[in-house]
Amino acid sequence: MIIKTVGSILTIILVVTFASADAQQVGKTWKIGVLVSGTASINAARDEALRNGLREFGYEEGKNIVLVYKYGEGKTDRLQQLAKELVVEKPDVIVVGGTAVAVAAKKATSTIPIVVAGAGDLVEAGLIKSFMYPGGNVTGVARMSADFFGDRLKLIKQVLPKASQVTALMNPANPGHRRSLKDAELGARSSGLTFQSVSARSANELERAVGAAAQGGASALFIMTDAMFTANLARIAQLTIKYRLPSIYDRTDYVDAGGLLSNGANLPDLSRRAAEYVHQILKGAKPADLTLVQPTKLDLAVNLKTAQQIGVTVPSEVLQRAVKVIK
Repeated sequence: MIIKTVGSILTIILVVTFASADAQQVGKTWKIGVLVSGTASINAARDEALRNGLREFGYEEGKNIVLVYKYGEGKTDRLQQLAKELVVEKPDVIVVGGTAVAVAAKKATSTIPIVVAGAGDLVEAGLIKSFMYPGGNVTGVARMSADFFGDRLKLIKQVLPKASQVTALMNPANPGHRRSLKDAELGARSSGLTFQSVSARSANELERAVGAAAQGGASALFIMTDAMFTANLARIAQLTIKYRLPSIYDRTDYVDAGGLLSNGANLPDLSRRAAEYVHQILKGAKPADLTLVQPTKLDLAVNLKTAQQIGVTVPSEVLQRAVKVIK
């Protein structure tokens, strides 16, 4: 699925919908809920980016907004309860990141606006009707598309020109993975790679899954975006080193943890852009009418220490494009 940014539509919404709203909101203090799958320390950069984005629109803590945070601490089974607790706080808007978190928030409320700061296929997850016309209480910035998958798979071929098979690590419990696997498979085929998948629903299943990928002849491991995987980045990275399996994920945190490659959206930028949706909603716009957009800032990172450990030579042209290289 290819989603294009439609800036003109957002501009029209701003002009038409908000012309008379400013005067009505003077002096009001807004409550913004933030639901996160990880820890406060891991999410610190994204939290700061959201605050900075809100500040650009005139919202500051202690002045006219209150931010209420709920962190899952890497335990995805806590998300539903945390979402319910957040709804009890009666926020004006809830900001989330990731498909599983968005699903938890949507199950907790069908009326409070939910702004997504990056997620998978929200249509497949049943959260919106379409990216152009969401039609419910969920909108925001998407993150994954066939284009992004294709770029990551092309990167695998650049780094491993003799690669013949890519295996995706997916979580059957993730509502967006079924559609995403189809997109990944199309991208693999277009890059001349055969495609398989292995699954893990919990951290306890990760070694079995990564081991199965290696034993099944995978040239590389393509890690799908998932809250449980993100909570276990270091574990996954060490397993790929153990099995000498080149791997790629969509966030630089993975490379920091020892993973070989990452290529995906700049996560703080997603949170900063989510602030614009929060602003529009606080000024009177309905999420159902706000077109979702795709991220525009992508980051490529490489861990040369890991490359040396597993016997991979990363081409200089790839290193030149990287925003982060760990040596």
